[in-house]
Amino acid sequence: MVKDVTERWGIVYCPKGDMLVSPAKRWTKIEKCLKEQGVVYDYVQSENVGSVERLVKMMVNNGYRTIVIIGGDSALNDTVNCLMQADREVREQIALAVIPNGLMNDFAHFWNIKEGEYSKIIEWIRQRRIRKIDLGCIRYTNKRGEACHRYFLNCINVGFIAAIMNLRRKTHHFFGSRTLSFVFSFLLLLFQRMEYKMSIKLNSDVIKRKVMTVCVGNSLGYGQTPNAVPYNGMLDVSVVYHPEVMQLFEGIYLFLRGKFLNHKSVHPYRTREVLFENTQNAMVGIDGRLMNTPKGPFRITVEQEVINLIIPTWKSF
Repeated sequence: MVKDVTERWGIVYCPKGDMLVSPAKRWTKIEKCLKEQGVVYDYVQSENVGSVERLVKMMVNNGYRTIVIIGGDSALNDTVNCLMQADREVREQIALAVIPNGLMNDFAHFWNIKEGEYSKIIEWIRQRRIRKIDLGCIRYTNKRGEACHRYFLNCINVGFIAAIMNLRRKTHHFFGSRTLSFVFSFLLLLFQRMEYKMSIKLNSDVIKRKVMTVCVGNSLGYGQTPNAVPYNGMLDVSVVYHPEVMQLFEGIYLFLRGKFLNHKSVHPYRTREVLFENTQNAMVGIDGRLMNTPKGPFRITVEQEVINLIIPTWKSF
């Protein structure tokens, strides 16, 4: 029996509501796979949205070197923000792994990690193939005038898509399907405000005009930055101007087909830094979760190779 905590996995299980499978039954399936493969672990379950960072911090402070998140993009976001609070020497010794179990598992999908393949995923976590990955970082001032920052794995959305992602999280409980929940959310918002007068600095370009939405991606960006990878020290940015109604439906079609960048209203960039000087109080979403709208200008940058991620053995580069 392994007694050293550094050799045990620290598992944080983030249950999700599901009409087909209860959280308890899902954990029972995962637990069975862990036992079949002889994994020694300690397990905690998050009680609510705010508890993930607290639980991960507890595991870091207690010396766990393999932290497995059974959850989605938001849980991973909380986890990396907790890890970034640790000293670099401590963080260098910790490897993060994910078993997708969220409403949106976009970051897991980038690595070809699929929901429900528990035995397969646990097997390659045991093999411990590690890749150092980048994080994006938004630096902003909150409503109290305090300087703040937050890291992200997947993307930041500013504008229309941030509102869709927020609504999609709610509609997913009713539809279950990622695609259906997105389309329904899109239709609900067709008669809402769809453009914002923005001022954005990107490389040597300055954009001052009405913009529908902006996605700054460290990874797939929920299909809006499909060429972004979290290990090149760069951010992909998609700026979408307000299309005509028929072009809007064409945009939905291209989005669902994975060809979002082919739309004539989408303008792609690649950069290390984006400065939003004005967004006309547009909603801001980070890794699929709505965040408090920053007060005034905010800056998004990338920090290279700061997290150790256990990746699948079948993923090539």
